[in-house]
Amino acid sequence: MVEIASIKAIEILDSRGNPTLMTRVELSDGTAGTAKVPSGASTGEREALELRDGGTRYGGKGVLRAVANVNDVISKALRGADPLSQSEIDAALLRLDPSEGKRQLGANAVLSVSMATAVAAARHLGVPLFQYLHERVVGLHGRYLQPVPMSNVINGGAHAGNKLAIQEFMVLPVGADNILEAIRCLSEVYHTLGKKMVAKFGRMAKHIGDEGGYCGYGLESTRDAFEQIVGAVEEAGYSAGKEVVLGMDAAASGFYRDGEYHVDGRALSAGELADLYLELEGTFPIRSIEDPFDENAFEDFAEFTRRTSAQVVTDDLTVSHAETVKRCIEMGAGNALLLKLNQIGTVTEAVGAARVANSAGWPVVVSHRSGETGDTFIADFAVALCTGQIKTGAPARSDRVEKYNRLIEIHHLLGGACAYPREGFRTAWRDYQ
Repeated sequence: MVEIASIKAIEILDSRGNPTLMTRVELSDGTAGTAKVPSGASTGEREALELRDGGTRYGGKGVLRAVANVNDVISKALRGADPLSQSEIDAALLRLDPSEGKRQLGANAVLSVSMATAVAAARHLGVPLFQYLHERVVGLHGRYLQPVPMSNVINGGAHAGNKLAIQEFMVLPVGADNILEAIRCLSEVYHTLGKKMVAKFGRMAKHIGDEGGYCGYGLESTRDAFEQIVGAVEEAGYSAGKEVVLGMDAAASGFYRDGEYHVDGRALSAGELADLYLELEGTFPIRSIEDPFDENAFEDFAEFTRRTSAQVVTDDLTVSHAETVKRCIEMGAGNALLLKLNQIGTVTEAVGAARVANSAGWPVVVSHRSGETGDTFIADFAVALCTGQIKTGAPARSDRVEKYNRLIEIHHLLGGACAYPREGFRTAWRDYQ
């Protein structure tokens, strides 16, 4: 019987140059798996704790305490454990840190071990990670669904230093026949948009933000950004509203102050902001709106969900926590879940949140973070869960592109026998559960 032989974490850097963890889990047969943990900038207040060192080293952002928790606490406790039982591994991790939000060991420490163990188990069995997760962790059997990528082509909010309050402006290639064509579409639209922005606003407009989207220097408003994107879609040879639709992550907590939302040079009430979203939805082919209100505005989410025909994705509201997802489902606050592994801290808990969402008819969007690494776990995770949607940034910067390249690789590993949701991205997952 294979066992965990050793667990070793080290401190590395993420895509913003800040410290994070890389953990290696080695098994008794010599196989091993590694995982690198991402970090968010726009974070929900109910997220699991990302343990940082404080002090002056790395501006207080070092993770040596988390590294030590892996090497001195988790490693000793899990040595000899069965890596082929993800649920037991994650349950053991939760017993080691039963605190709310994983405040003792740090969710970054816990998640690094959870993910690395899954990678090691897949390598021990000689199967791709997506297959191991699909069959052995999620409990599905043999039919795979690639995700429609929600590609962030213009950055604003906490991810860029421009005038845009909205954090992400996204394109969804729903007219593609498969993931290969979808990624080609994203790339062509992205590069066309860059050329348009430079032509109109100058070379500064092509600078990119944390997630690879253009910073949009020169853009004055939300409408300006969407107009540029629609123009790029058409100029690239695609039909806006048919082959390519749009999405946004408002990350509204970032521009909510003193009971008002400060966007496009205006201070708006929740009702006025909802009217703005509906006006934009009526003007542009917007099909997905994430975090349209503050992370504590459950009632505003519910009211807006009743009014819009777009997908209303909950992120800061639900923070990938199954119990909070249940509350939102009961209230009708949103109708889709953004799933971030490091918001909750273990693979098993993330799968549990996805199951709660799906059981209520909610689709799931597997997501990256703004501070990323080259780790491609989430690409395999999205295919394993058959979510039908993924957010992993613009087709730029290796920390984003590696996820797209992994989706391409998975397509070829499956010999093309992997469905693509097209315009059914909100419901296609139901055929694969």
